[in-house]
Amino acid sequence: MQWNSVGEFFAMGGYAFYVWGSFGACALLMIAEPFLAKRRLSEIRKSLIRERIADELEKQQQTP
Repeated sequence: MQWNSVGEFFAMGGYAFYVWGSFGACALLMIAEPFLAKRRLSEIRKSLIRERIADELEKQQQTP
């Protein structure tokens, strides 16, 4: 596809809303994904630490 001006390029032949909306959504998700994954990993680590502490406390209570 050829464009004669920058305006035509950004209009994308009448499909600008779909093209730029899709590009924006993809860019947003690619930026957000590492942050969300890091937060989830942190939550999992905290959960595992709580479980380990709970197991240790349970073992201490069971031994006379």
